[in-house]
Amino acid sequence: MNQNQKNFALIGAAGYIAPRHMRAIKDTGNNLIAALDPFDSVGVIDSYFPQADFFIETERFDRHLDKLRRSGNGHVDYVSICSPNYLHDAHIRLALRNEAHAICEKPLLLNPWNLEGLEEIEKETGKKIYNILQLRNHPTIIDLKKRIDNLPNEKHDIKLTYITSRGNWYYYSWKGNILKSGGMVTNIGIHFFDMLSWIFGGVEESTVHLMDRDKASGVLQLEKANISWFLSLDKNDLPAKAVEKNQPTYRSILIDNEEIEFSGGFTDLHTVSYQEILKGNGYGISAARQSIEIAHKIRNQEVSAKTGDFHPYLSSL
Repeated sequence: MNQNQKNFALIGAAGYIAPRHMRAIKDTGNNLIAALDPFDSVGVIDSYFPQADFFIETERFDRHLDKLRRSGNGHVDYVSICSPNYLHDAHIRLALRNEAHAICEKPLLLNPWNLEGLEEIEKETGKKIYNILQLRNHPTIIDLKKRIDNLPNEKHDIKLTYITSRGNWYYYSWKGNILKSGGMVTNIGIHFFDMLSWIFGGVEESTVHLMDRDKASGVLQLEKANISWFLSLDKNDLPAKAVEKNQPTYRSILIDNEEIEFSGGFTDLHTVSYQEILKGNGYGISAARQSIEIAHKIRNQEVSAKTGDFHPYLSSL
């Protein structure tokens, strides 16, 4: 092991997003030495770190990290967390107890009032908690932020549409359980709520026009933008142009009637996020707070009548 190489452990190795973290660890020249998941369908590890130890029980994984820490031989520097949303808090605490920094997928937490507890643990341990906010590293989004920052007195009209088809399995998994995922608004929408509030500022008002198991819509008023948003897991909501191309996902952000194209450039964003974290520039608790507060507020709001500037997709529902 070279002097600059860091040791990583990973929680949630069988999940959808875990391979992006494995790739990021490898691409940044570091080493994954231990992984955890209650499911053992983790052959993907062989493509990146076949020598990594693997555990299906959290207790044994925790014990392993503790032994490495106490021995001084192979101490884990970072724990990457790709577990279900409702377990993030516990797994972040596990990482910091073992004197490792935590790198956690969104959302960092489901409930904003738990952030203070994590801030206390950071102070106690001297270790950092980083949130993967990869859209902030997308070149198109960075350029958009620079553009908006140079127009400080303007308020923009935004239409956000995101449809990503999911089958029946989704509703039987933890993702379909609002107590475990925070529901679709948190699990799917938080990526966009973070990105848009990062660019257009704090929340002034939020209205919800639709809140179903597989779709939701509302209006979010930020300091520099009025955003009518529509999120859906239903393939029947896909526009004709997506159906014709056999595309299961459609994303569109219209800003003052101008389409912001950022469909490409997603594959390397986790690696970029890791590069920034390793340089000490990662996004911490304070950066994650606003999107967590937005998603929490939306999923607990009363649904209002469709009046005012509601999203155009609602006209046909």
